[in-house]
Amino acid sequence: MKIAIDCDDAGLPLKQAIIDQLHALNVEVTDLNLSAQRKVDYPDIGYNLAKKIAAKEFDRGILICGTGLGMAMVANKVEGVFAGTCHDVFSAERLCKSNNAQVLTLGARVIGPELAKMTVAAWVKSEFEAGRSLPKVQRMRELEQEELAQTKEGSSSGSNAKTSCC
Repeated sequence: MKIAIDCDDAGLPLKQAIIDQLHALNVEVTDLNLSAQRKVDYPDIGYNLAKKIAAKEFDRGILICGTGLGMAMVANKVEGVFAGTCHDVFSAERLCKSNNAQVLTLGARVIGPELAKMTVAAWVKSEFEAGRSLPKVQRMRELEQEELAQTKEGSSSGSNAKTSCC
């Protein structure tokens, strides 16, 4: 398994502990370290990693920021990528086993290093189980495609309508 990892400044203290844990699990890990290449904030970091997952350069990815939430939101903007924030072992297992998510996000201000390492280990060792979850994951992919088609239709017709939940 090939895993990419990256973080913003809030995630730096946790990132090395996670890289060390992945090495201990005999997982091939690549630190993308986008912020060392140019000044960026978490949206660019998360998007960069998610694009590499979508392009199948890596099997999975781990993103770390203050809460993990913003990274998950931006990674989920990339077609074909499912990301989720987990701060416990059970959720990390379910992220993969039930939802077939390729990207795990963590909040360095939310989770300590020991629990983060256990969470990552559980996620790495988990595989998609399909079964009852398969139709749900397929439906998420269908909805993603419907949204993309609507977005393309709207942009070709010149519509700039935006919706908000809040």
